[in-house]
Amino acid sequence: MRLFFSFLSILLFCSSCAVKKYKDVPYTSTPKELTANIFIPKKNMKLQPVLLFVHGGNWDSGKKETYGFLGRNFAKKEVVTVISEYTLSPQADYKQMTQEIAKSILWIKNNIEDYGGDPQQIYVTGHSAGGHLVALATMDPSYGIDKKDIAGLILNDAAGLDMYSYLQKNPPTSEKHYLSTWTKNPETWKKASPITYMDDKTPRILMYWGSKSYASIIKANQDFYTKLKAFQPQLKSIVLKKKHVPMVLQYFWPWSNRYDEILDFMKKTE
Repeated sequence: MRLFFSFLSILLFCSSCAVKKYKDVPYTSTPKELTANIFIPKKNMKLQPVLLFVHGGNWDSGKKETYGFLGRNFAKKEVVTVISEYTLSPQADYKQMTQEIAKSILWIKNNIEDYGGDPQQIYVTGHSAGGHLVALATMDPSYGIDKKDIAGLILNDAAGLDMYSYLQKNPPTSEKHYLSTWTKNPETWKKASPITYMDDKTPRILMYWGSKSYASIIKANQDFYTKLKAFQPQLKSIVLKKKHVPMVLQYFWPWSNRYDEILDFMKKTE
């Protein structure tokens, strides 16, 4: 066992050697400075596709630094990877968080070429609450993102895809800062739900969810998938026998099938 972990440590170290990291790059200064970590292949001879990852944490926890493994692994596979932070509840509600993620996308569009990324190939992904934020930022036009600028959206066990339906059955309380995040207003819940904005211009989507995840997440993903299928007949979902947290932890392993699936998805949207 000790030999296995020694081998694993060497393997992960060698993987990181093939990647260059830019730490705490500011992407907005209003209302406060927010930053991203950017991972790029060291041998970058041409512009590479770009992936923005947004972490989860129930909208009130989590940090970008936790997910360096995802950035390194994608960069090793020639994907310029941006991992952005955002303000958490109760300091921000869902709308401010989404505005911040939209600013991150706009920053990428205008600046990622300086880091070897192709601004014509921007993909966005998020786990849990992060899946909600990237979906809402790219699907609701009020956040200022041109849908044509998003090459694809990858949802990983996304929470909050239909907060309107969920909160009608489970009204928000102060627990987990839900009142701060969502308010008491059902119209706000509808505006906060990516499923509200689905149309034929929605960026091409790849969906993952865990069959052992939270019941509310499974239900929302199934409903989202069913509705989106009418607009995207080629829509693909991958349902894995995993719980919620392992759905993102699987990216720790460079040989995870998720990398090949996402790279294949990128090739099909080029």
